[in-house]
Amino acid sequence: MTVEHSEAPMTETDVVIIGAGHNGLTCAAYLAMAGLRVRVVERRKVVGGAAVTEEFHPGFRNSVAAYTVSLLNPQVIRDLGLAEQGLRIVERRAQNFLPAPDGSYLLTGEGRTKASVARLSAHDADALDGFSRELEDIADVLRQFVLRAPPNLLDGFGTNAIREAVNALQSANILRGLTLEQSRSLLDLFTRSAGEMLDERFEHDLVKALFGFDAIVGNYASPYAAGSAYVMLHHAFGEVNGKKGVWGHAIGGMGAITQAMARAAQGRGVAIDTDAGVREVIVERDRAVGVVLENGATIRAKYVAANVNPKLLYTRLIAADALPKDFLARIRHWKNGSGTFRMNVALDRLPSFTALPDDGDHLTSGIILAPSLGYMDRAFLDARAHGWSREPVVEMLIPSTLDDTLAPEGKHVASLFCQHVAPELPDSRSWDDHRDEVADLMIATVDSYAPGFASSVLGRQILSPLDLERQFGLLGGDIFHGALTLNQLFSARPMLGHADYRGPLKGLYHCGSGAHPGGGVTGAPGHNAAQAILRDHRSLFGSRG
Repeated sequence: MTVEHSEAPMTETDVVIIGAGHNGLTCAAYLAMAGLRVRVVERRKVVGGAAVTEEFHPGFRNSVAAYTVSLLNPQVIRDLGLAEQGLRIVERRAQNFLPAPDGSYLLTGEGRTKASVARLSAHDADALDGFSRELEDIADVLRQFVLRAPPNLLDGFGTNAIREAVNALQSANILRGLTLEQSRSLLDLFTRSAGEMLDERFEHDLVKALFGFDAIVGNYASPYAAGSAYVMLHHAFGEVNGKKGVWGHAIGGMGAITQAMARAAQGRGVAIDTDAGVREVIVERDRAVGVVLENGATIRAKYVAANVNPKLLYTRLIAADALPKDFLARIRHWKNGSGTFRMNVALDRLPSFTALPDDGDHLTSGIILAPSLGYMDRAFLDARAHGWSREPVVEMLIPSTLDDTLAPEGKHVASLFCQHVAPELPDSRSWDDHRDEVADLMIATVDSYAPGFASSVLGRQILSPLDLERQFGLLGGDIFHGALTLNQLFSARPMLGHADYRGPLKGLYHCGSGAHPGGGVTGAPGHNAAQAILRDHRSLFGSRG
């Protein structure tokens, strides 16, 4: 819905949330459940942020940006009653399919993975269970940190410092659940490259590529870059319908998730205004007290929560002289850039892969076109030098194999998540001038594995990094609102001293993916920010509203 404005009207509420993406909606619902008045303002004409479903070609609908489900937190699903709001998530019938140019392939999923690996390498089949268990055990421990604020470093001593000391002790107690060997593995996963770890354990390129792809998803880096192992671990946190490590599809596309969240929030009294971009956060006496919309309307609030990239918030929406100089200097260097080029294509038939022709469960999976770690490494290096890789990494999903609501009968839609491309092209070139050229390359890449794919394309939607920034506020096309590097994780997300979802101004909070635990359609930052706001509200007002 949209606010009707007259002469720059002014309204009041308890909390105003900037951005109706999934985390903003999650935060709003939790706050409203606790009895606060909440208003969400969204720049676009629809709610959902990057998790939206739209018709991109006549009769064909697809998830526009975010495109698959696993990381959405099960507690958020339960607390918001998303199933009761109509959300239905189905599992892929196979998890991943990796074809190779020589005709070999790897197909993973329940009851499939080990046998498929064994056909490629007996050594790797023997090593698989141990490595998978290593990731799962550590992921199980780290899941306990997802819905809680990490320890926050503070200057001085006082009530807040005591609270953070208790938090640090509780966090340490969680980590005590790791054995010494698991602690060593955790250190490796936070600091080493995925490539090094995988080369130590496996011998076949496709097996290494299976895990290595997760290390570069949304990560503009080589799988041999230090810290890429953590990105691999980050993608192991998920689950679908109670099954850990499984990926799935929301019936109706990713927009079905955010539409269910919007209904859950509105059912608890949250007001959601679309076509209501924020021009400025109002700051008075070092406190955020509301926002001014692009149309001049003012919303005053006790608390302001931002579901936008931290760099966007602090460099575009808040006056520089209202911020501490050292904070502003650091946030200006907040690292963004996913190396992502996103496409949706309408198809008149299913693709047939040379490695595994015709229809089958593999077409419901994540189809990864990146047959080795070396291939991924070269793709990154080429993108840095040229602007995009001439041999790109492509993950393709065909969600219409699981969801017949997305395309006409007998037709299909495919999501292409493509890497590596430079967030900003070298030599001052514009993505607007090269969008179609690179889109043709991505289609041709798929066609090289599935001949005839290019001729099956009826229409396409193209989103370069610049398009992702303009449409969804993803600076540099960064799907995570900030790179998942060691200096931008856990207590350092978005900065040491502000890991508790509180900004440098009183009354200002971070509820988006730029806060812990980071990117992906999780709902966790929204949940955690709501808890921080409620804690501060009770401290200020007790049981009063």
